[in-house]
Amino acid sequence: MMSNSPQVLVDWEQIDTVLLDMDGTLLDLHFDNYFWLHHLPRRYVDTHGVSMEAATEKLHGMFETYAGKLEWYCLEHWSDALELDIRALKEEVQERIATRPYAIEFLQRLRALNKKLVLITNAHPQSLSLKLDITAIDQWLDVVISSHEYRQPKEQQAFWHCLQEQEQFDPARTLFIDDTVRILDSAAEYGIKHLLCIHQPDSQQTRRIDDYPAIDHFDEIMPPL
Repeated sequence: MMSNSPQVLVDWEQIDTVLLDMDGTLLDLHFDNYFWLHHLPRRYVDTHGVSMEAATEKLHGMFETYAGKLEWYCLEHWSDALELDIRALKEEVQERIATRPYAIEFLQRLRALNKKLVLITNAHPQSLSLKLDITAIDQWLDVVISSHEYRQPKEQQAFWHCLQEQEQFDPARTLFIDDTVRILDSAAEYGIKHLLCIHQPDSQQTRRIDDYPAIDHFDEIMPPL
């Protein structure tokens, strides 16, 4: 079934490079939300013998402390802080990792049109490798970059300067799609001209975005061949 959202037009003649977020953009954010908000607290309780209330309070406090910082995305940081093997715990629920509707078709279409496709994610390399193993989306991408390579999250201007140095893209002819408004704000500050958000990054949670042009699914901006 095609999406019912109002059409959001992208002038593909004006786009050479497409920068794509992973979690919540190409992949369903449900996996990440389920892991951090449900599976991890349960396994923390199992391992450390505390109550669910105590585990939830501790985890939420730590989440708030590191939100938007590189540590928030670092599996090694959380493994050390919580004394748990976060990569192994993610593998326990890896069946929930899935692409979002029309994501593969969208990548294939852009490849056919010779657009440069660059995945830029704040995901830690361990998490990134797990998701690429499951989804194989990297076969349609020209470049895959974790912000951990630059030691700067996408929220920081330093990330975009590092990306420019590596990829030499033209911000005026670049489209960036991400589900996080603060990251789109960072891209806008850097000067990327074409920005799109995702209305519902988690298939299990309803959300609408007003800050930027936004789509439900990629069929809304699928370029013609």
